[in-house]
Order: sequence, then structure tokens, then C-alpha cells
Amino acid sequence: MKKFLTIFIMLGVLFSNDSPYVVVLGIAQDGGMPHAGCEKPCCEGLWTTNQGEKVSCIGIVDPRTKKSWMIDATPDLPEQLRTLTLVHKTELAGIFLTHAHMGHYTGLLEFGREVMGAKNIPIFAMPKMRSFLEGNGPWNQLVELENIKIVSLKDGKELKMGDQLFIEPFLVPHRDEYSETVGYRIMGPEKSLIYVPDIDKWEKWEQNIFQIVMNIDFALIDGTFFSQDELPHRNMSEIPHPFIIESIETLFDLSTPNRNKVHFIHLNHSNPAIKRNSAAENYIRSKRFNIARENNQFSL
Repeated sequence: MKKFLTIFIMLGVLFSNDSPYVVVLGIAQDGGMPHAGCEKPCCEGLWTTNQGEKVSCIGIVDPRTKKSWMIDATPDLPEQLRTLTLVHKTELAGIFLTHAHMGHYTGLLEFGREVMGAKNIPIFAMPKMRSFLEGNGPWNQLVELENIKIVSLKDGKELKMGDQLFIEPFLVPHRDEYSETVGYRIMGPEKSLIYVPDIDKWEKWEQNIFQIVMNIDFALIDGTFFSQDELPHRNMSEIPHPFIIESIETLFDLSTPNRNKVHFIHLNHSNPAIKRNSAAENYIRSKRFNIARENNQFSL
């Protein structure tokens, strides 16, 4: 009887864990991979193999309520939503937007009458992002037809999502042509995670990324470009993300356990680290940092 009880308890720990978690639903920059117009070796073979990378997105899953949320509505929303609903067996409770660049909100169109004809999907947005959606077509049609319902967010104000599950938006510097840009801090009963897929150079931010990583359990941060030499045909000052090698230098004085918290996400198709087991990814691992991969899970 005692042996049976021990096995029962072990099974309960393994299979009845109802703690919330974050799941990675995509890791690529806005254009995904393969990338439109790219016939270079990084994308060439992917056009026929269907083995590319979806646009950066994470899901927040609460097994207790069987609800889930997405951060950002990407062009890959149909597959990412299907993963949350069928694989993680949840109902979508809303989408939190980071900003108005192509890969982060255009998936909202899937909720319109041309596709899902959804009813009042909660879309959480900062003030400028809200004004942009309400003041411009075709987004304002989603509001008028009540396909979506916009819920206002405020910088630094915590929002309760469930029992012991909270989210907090915070402003970050970025190219804010149409809206402000935010990252998110997600807090569960035991652990916390930050998600910052887009930011300009770390030194432009009023907060200290070094201190933030020390005081968080997981950090999914902007890894768009590996280095300066990646796009010789583009003016990199117009797209000033922190290079991965710069972020490694900025955070290298962290202890190994703290460096292990960092997972680079939002990788451009040109970024050599997006390829599994590449020299670039192995270099990152050798410095005790990580590349986020689709289906990675982080317990909260």
C-alpha cells in the first residue's frame, strides 16, 4: 500500500502540475523564415521543406483555468493559436500587443469577418497603440464589428490574469512610428519572466538590463542581429537593435546561473544563430547564454 501511495504521489507531481507557464510559439523577426524575397542559403532550402521559423510570439498558459494569452498577433497567428488551443488545451483569453510593427499586430486581421468572425477578443494595448487601432482601417473595422475589444494598459501597472498570475507592461525605446513599444514582465506563483522582443540599444533604456536579469528568473530578449556585419546592404543605424555579441558583452559579468536565464529571441533570418547547432549558436552557448526555440516552456 505504501509503495502504491508513493507511485500515486509521484504521478501526481508529474501529471497534475497546474502551475502557469510560458511557451515559445515563434522565434523569428517580423518577416519569419524563410523571409520574403530571400534566396540566399539561409532561406533557399526552406521554401520547399516547410521547416522554417515562425514569427516571435509567446503564449501564457494557465492550466487551472484552461485559459491562455498570446503576446503579439503575428502573421503566423493561425498556427500559433492552434498550438495554444489544441496542444495546450486552452481557450484564448486575450492578446497583449507590444507595438505597431508588422510582425507584432497584423495577425489581428484573422479575427475579422473575412476569417474567424470572432466576438470581442480582448486585445490589451497601450494608449498610442489603442489610438492607432481605433483610428485607422482596417483595424478600426475589427473594433466596430466587435471582433475585438481593446483593453487599455498603463506603463508599469500590473494586471491580474488569474490566481497568482500577473502581467506588467513597461516602456522600452524603439522606432515608435505608429505606437509606443513595450516589453512585459510575467509573474507567477513562484517565478517571473520578462519578454522584450524589440528594443533599441541597451544604453538608450533608462532601466539597467544587467540588474533586471539578476532579479528575474527568465529573460527572453531581443536577439534580432548577431553582429554588425550581418546586413551589408542595409544602414544598421536605421534598425538599431542590440547585437547579440553586444548583449553578451553587456551581461558577461553576470554569474553563470544568471547568464543561463537569458534566451535570445526575435532573430532575423540573416542571423546565423537562428540555425540550430550553428557556430553562432555554439558560441552563444559557450558563453552560457541561450537561443529561444519554439515549444520551449518556462514554469512560473
